[in-house]
Amino acid sequence: MLPVAVDAMGGDHAPDATVAGALLAAESGIPVTLVGPADLPSRVDTGSLPLIEASEVIEMDEDPAHGVRRKKDSTLVRAAEAVRDGVASAMVSAGNTGATMASGLLRMGRIRGVGRPAIAAMIPVPGGTPTVLLDAGANSEVQADWLVQFAQMGSIFAEHRLGIANPRVGLLSIGEEAGKGDSLRKEAFGLLDESSGFNFIGNVEGRDVMSDDCDVVVTDGFTGNVVLKTLEGAMRQVMSALTEAVTANSHLANHAAALLPEILPLQTSLEAETYGGAMLLGTNGVCIISHGSSSPTAINNAIGVARDMVDADVVGSIAVAIQSQD
Repeated sequence: MLPVAVDAMGGDHAPDATVAGALLAAESGIPVTLVGPADLPSRVDTGSLPLIEASEVIEMDEDPAHGVRRKKDSTLVRAAEAVRDGVASAMVSAGNTGATMASGLLRMGRIRGVGRPAIAAMIPVPGGTPTVLLDAGANSEVQADWLVQFAQMGSIFAEHRLGIANPRVGLLSIGEEAGKGDSLRKEAFGLLDESSGFNFIGNVEGRDVMSDDCDVVVTDGFTGNVVLKTLEGAMRQVMSALTEAVTANSHLANHAAALLPEILPLQTSLEAETYGGAMLLGTNGVCIISHGSSSPTAINNAIGVARDMVDADVVGSIAVAIQSQD
């Protein structure tokens, strides 16, 4: 396998956290190449990891498209070019999400026939298999036929990423009935219901995203990103409140000692870093977008996801599925 190109300068805790995560992945046997400035080894311990030099960084608050076009020697652009040129098998970044997406799209290109790429995020389901949510932020406005492609791509991703045979695909709306929703949802429902190649189960509601009632949820990127951030915040607050409730009073110490071993694994399963990152589906190469606050563990997990998606040839499977519908 070709190495995974890791944007060493992407993320709130870069380069320390990103390089530490890359080293963890390399220790587990995954080939990794860092993408960063020439002086990176003097700033942080990079071990024996090879380096693709890049003199510029697209900052978190920069305009994505402008940054990619203006900073042609940025770490994000060089990472995407490494995949395009066959130097790397995939790219991983915890940097500017929009710029990561733009780099992947402009440098690696779009799979023929794909209307728009979509970000596929993993939504944890307590005690169950995560739900794939897409689009989680790539396209704030969409067309109905793009949602059909999101369903195709998300179904393939769920099959390879989660091992789900014939994943159940739901359209996020304000009611389960076919006639519920705005004009976009109503048009998309008709197209999804008539399409083949995936298991469409109809409309699903927001409460179903963290349940076992569906495996893939498709929506526009604006709604999807709001859902993703809302759930992340809610889960964080609930777990914090629960932990505080069982540890706040000293007379409950014995009970807390018994409960915490059960609570902590649940907390881990609900944390975004457990799943490493979201995959940008529809580009002609594997691109994993990690959370900006990614820790070394999250980066390590993201690199593992990249490796798995390369091994499964998710890009090739999506290309075949999309082109078969032409």
